[in-house]
Amino acid sequence: MNKERLLERLDDYKRATKRLEDATEITLDNDIIFDGVIQRFEFTFELSWKLMKQFLEYTGINEIRSPRTTIREAYSYGLIEDGEEWIDMMEDRNKTSHIYDEEESRKIYLKIKDKHSHLLGKLAKRMEEEIKQIH
Repeated sequence: MNKERLLERLDDYKRATKRLEDATEITLDNDIIFDGVIQRFEFTFELSWKLMKQFLEYTGINEIRSPRTTIREAYSYGLIEDGEEWIDMMEDRNKTSHIYDEEESRKIYLKIKDKHSHLLGKLAKRMEEEIKQIH
């Protein structure tokens, strides 16, 4: 993995976080919007942990095989400040794939809107700073 590839991944991730942020600002008056926000969250979360994993591998931290391990290593490295909140976000991401309860879906939607989107946006800024420092 080289710096250019990391920058490409970062650009993809930044676009996804922006689209998720935009989606959370739409008034929830239709189930399609609700479903779209959750789907964008799933996609953005997947990009987030894969970007962190690739960055950590670039820095020499290997043997990362899962989102949970990636989050732990990213926290140790200082890429993220809120390790427990990221674990909570990962658990919500896992729930969205198998959730059939509308009330639980609504709770996760509110967490995406109020917390998760913010954490994903903070990571985009932090990753941009880190990748710029790579020679």
